[in-house]
Amino acid sequence: MHPRIEDYALIGDEQTTALVGKDGSIDWLCLPRFDSAACFAKLLGDEDNGYWRIAPKGAERCSRRAYRRDTLVLDTVWETDEGAVRVTDLMPQRDRAPDVVRIVEGLRGEVTVHSALRLRFDYGSIVPWVRRADGHRVAVAGPDSAWLRSEPEVRTWGEDFGTHAEFTVGEGDKVAFVLTWHPSHEPRPPLVDPYDSLRHSVDDWRTWTSRCRYDGPHRDAVVRSLITLKALTYAPTGGIVAAPTTSLPEEPGGVRNWDYRYCWLRDSTLTLGALLAAGYQEEAEAWRNWLLRAVAGDPADLQIMYGLAGERRLPEHELPWLSGYAESTPVRIGNDAVNQLQLDVYGEVMDSLSLARSSGLSAQPDVWAVQCALMDFLRTAWRQPDEGLWEVRGGRRQFVHSKVMVWVAADRAVHTLETHPELDGDLDGWRAMRDEVHREVCENGYDPERNTFTQSYGSRELDAALLLIPRVGFLPPDDPRVLGTIDAVRKELEHGGLLHRYSLDDTAVDGLPGSEGTFLVCSFWLADALHMTGRTQEARQLFERLVGLANDVGLLAEEYDPVAARQLGNFPQAFSHIGLVNTALALFGADGAG
Repeated sequence: MHPRIEDYALIGDEQTTALVGKDGSIDWLCLPRFDSAACFAKLLGDEDNGYWRIAPKGAERCSRRAYRRDTLVLDTVWETDEGAVRVTDLMPQRDRAPDVVRIVEGLRGEVTVHSALRLRFDYGSIVPWVRRADGHRVAVAGPDSAWLRSEPEVRTWGEDFGTHAEFTVGEGDKVAFVLTWHPSHEPRPPLVDPYDSLRHSVDDWRTWTSRCRYDGPHRDAVVRSLITLKALTYAPTGGIVAAPTTSLPEEPGGVRNWDYRYCWLRDSTLTLGALLAAGYQEEAEAWRNWLLRAVAGDPADLQIMYGLAGERRLPEHELPWLSGYAESTPVRIGNDAVNQLQLDVYGEVMDSLSLARSSGLSAQPDVWAVQCALMDFLRTAWRQPDEGLWEVRGGRRQFVHSKVMVWVAADRAVHTLETHPELDGDLDGWRAMRDEVHREVCENGYDPERNTFTQSYGSRELDAALLLIPRVGFLPPDDPRVLGTIDAVRKELEHGGLLHRYSLDDTAVDGLPGSEGTFLVCSFWLADALHMTGRTQEARQLFERLVGLANDVGLLAEEYDPVAARQLGNFPQAFSHIGLVNTALALFGADGAG
């Protein structure tokens, strides 16, 4: 049986991450990048697909665990009849090969600890050769090689092709393991000192978190969310992955299992705003620069997502040898949604670049030329139906949110020319386009009978993305149509006090069977909308509820099932943590005085 998704914690080095369970097992690790093949894939299969567990002999679950304050260093404590031990897990930030450092420390008595390492390259499908070299164990298969430095003696058991160690620690004793990946054709990289790595990691993370400007309620949750966003950043390029996992299900046993180890343009404005407001201008600039590189080229070829370095080809295929998390198949690698048309991304890119300009980020050449090219494309393309924000696979529609974001694109272009007269552009043409889009949305995307905007033109379905209408400035918060839409969305999409993305009764929308959990970022959007419309007390109560849904180490998945009281979907989810940061800033301000 798989642990619950929320039973995992995250460690990482800003190029990849690992998930560590409450049982002391690393069940997911892709090396050397977020989107590389996993060498531990038990998360989506079983022990034969690779894992690394360190725990007291005979123990099943830890007694408690926590990150060291303001860091991504994880301490897991085990209390046994014989004594107590602490396992500290981290991945040092790197400019070389990736390392996983695990340090076992005796706290009380004498405890026998077992380490079981089963490396399986290529998503658990390849058993490597393991040999002894230079006093260490080295595992090799094809392009992958991993070195294990172990202070306790280890041995390889032929029966499970695993590497094991059993040792006893007393109070004050410390033993360390370091697993280092590198390309198999290259010389072994220098081995890091595990104890120096621990000290430096703690210092580096605390130096980084000290820059956070937020000082309001739930500061620990906001800082944890910012640390998580930093951990999901691919440092060499500045790109931020939506999540470090693939195929964690939106419904246990269902088929809604997607690969989220890529960078979505939909996240761009919200991410940029969160980083800037929290005081992280350097990270905001890196994200803006990634965005500019990714979208370079013909505007007609703009994609909804890209690889970590802006790669465009992300072909989707299935891994039939993996049984899936909680028997949820298929397990997918890549994402065919990359080929969809989503007009909202043009608005999100224009909004991001406008925000970057107004926030004083360093100027980049040709930014305005890129924006003009995007507007030239939208002028003729905006009337097309598309797959919409939620990447539905049930056919294109005239999604209202997509059209609203087209309006955003035109509005930001107009605003830029009005505030920067030195720039050239079709001010009158873009004003006319903005007005035309606005008029069409209000005529075709609004249901006067129910006083609500709808998911698509002429439909009766609703969509939580409609809550963004006042946030992006399409209509003022006190407009009766905005108030009516908020009430309608709550009435029709609320479940257990949280929001679904859209009605799951209409299977034609996404073309998929089954159900899904409530979508956490949508509930943060609801809190924002309530606050903007004067219902701040309700907004704060909802925010308190959402913060309380985080797991014991402060992490949020994509979705939540309020009936089963469990997290669902890929984990941890950048969109959920972006929502938490932005809602905290909206409710309380950076200084907490709101």
